[in-house]
Amino acid sequence: MTGTWEKAEALLPVLKERAAKCEELRRLPDETLRDFHEARLFRVHQPKRIGGEELEFAAVVTYGALFARACASTAWNWVNFAAHHMMLGMFPPKAQDEIWGASVDALIASSFVFPAGRARKVEGGYVLSGRWPFSSGVDPSEWNMLAGLARLDDHLPPEQRVFLLKRSQYKIIDTWHAGGLRGTGSNDVEVKEQFVPEHMTLAVADTKGGPTPGSAVNPGILYQLPVFALFPYMLSGVALGIAEGLIEGFNPGAGRMTGARVAEIQSTQIRLAEATAYARASRLVQLANCRDAEAQLPDIKTKARYRLEGAYAVDWAVRAVDVMFGLYGASGLYESSHVPRAFRDAHAVKQHFSFNTDIAGTTYGRVALGLASDNPTL
Repeated sequence: MTGTWEKAEALLPVLKERAAKCEELRRLPDETLRDFHEARLFRVHQPKRIGGEELEFAAVVTYGALFARACASTAWNWVNFAAHHMMLGMFPPKAQDEIWGASVDALIASSFVFPAGRARKVEGGYVLSGRWPFSSGVDPSEWNMLAGLARLDDHLPPEQRVFLLKRSQYKIIDTWHAGGLRGTGSNDVEVKEQFVPEHMTLAVADTKGGPTPGSAVNPGILYQLPVFALFPYMLSGVALGIAEGLIEGFNPGAGRMTGARVAEIQSTQIRLAEATAYARASRLVQLANCRDAEAQLPDIKTKARYRLEGAYAVDWAVRAVDVMFGLYGASGLYESSHVPRAFRDAHAVKQHFSFNTDIAGTTYGRVALGLASDNPTL
C-alpha cells in the first residue's frame, strides 16, 4: 500500500493548485486524469488477476479523504472511478473481459437512481430507456453503470438491476451547473431503447453480500461485499477530507480581535477542539465499518447500521466544516481562498441521498424494531 499511498500524497500540491481550474471546467482537468492513470490510482480496487492493486475496501475512505484535502471534486470523481472497478469485478466474467480486455484503464461513470430507468426482458438481455441525473465523471468515461427497474414478467414486480452501457449507447446532457462539487461533471445521461446483453447486467439481489457472478474469477472479499449497504463509504471520505483539510490548515497567526490574539481566545480553542472531535469520530466510524464488513458477512440489522453510521459520519464531518468556517472568519469569504469552496463542496456532499440521516435512521429503526426494511437494496 505504501507505494501507491506515496504517489497519492505526491499529487496533493498539483491537485490543490488545479482546484480552481477543476471547478471552472466543471470536470476533471485532462492533466489530472493523466496523473492518476500514470500513478495507477484509479486501479486501487481492481482485481489483482488483471494487474490491479486490490487494496482493502477502506481505501475508498483513506484515499478519498486524502485527495479531498486538496480538491473535493477530484476526490469525488476518484472514488467513483475506483469503486466502479470494484463493482465491475462483481459482474459476470464476460463483462469484465469485454471492458478490461480492451483497456485496464477504462473509466466507468454511473447513476444509481433506480426509478430513472426502465428495462424490459428480451431474448439475450434487456432493452433499457431512461434519463439519469448525477452521472459523475461522465465526460471522460467510456462506460456507464446505470441502475434501473427491469420487468421480467407482467405478473411480477420489477427487479432492480445495474446495466453497463458503452458511451455510444447514451447521450450526455450538460446540466451540471451546481453550487458545490462543481468539478465533478455530474451531468445527466439519456438512453433510448438500447439493447444490453444479459452478461452486461448485474442484479441487485446478487450484491447483498456473499458470492457474486464475478467472484468466481475474483475470489477476494472485495468482490463479495454488500454494495449498497456500504454505498455511503464510497463517498463519505470526501466530506471527511474537506473537514480535516480545514482543521490542518487553520492558523490564526498573530491576528487580533478586540486587542486579543485570536489563538488565545477561549472560544477559538473550544471550537477547534469541537471540529477536531467531529472529524475524528467521523474517521473512526468510517474505517471501523469498512473493515468490519470485510471481516464478516453482515446481517440485515448490521447493513442498516452501516447505512445509518455512514450518514452520520458525513453529518459530523460537515459539522466540523461549519465550525471551521466560522473560525476562519471574514478572511474565509474571499474566492481567492479555498475556504468558500470547501464550505460549498461539503454541503454538496451532504445533499447526497445516502447521507440523509432521517432516511437512514428510519431504515435502521424499522429493522431494529423487528419491522421489514424499507430499503430493498440491502
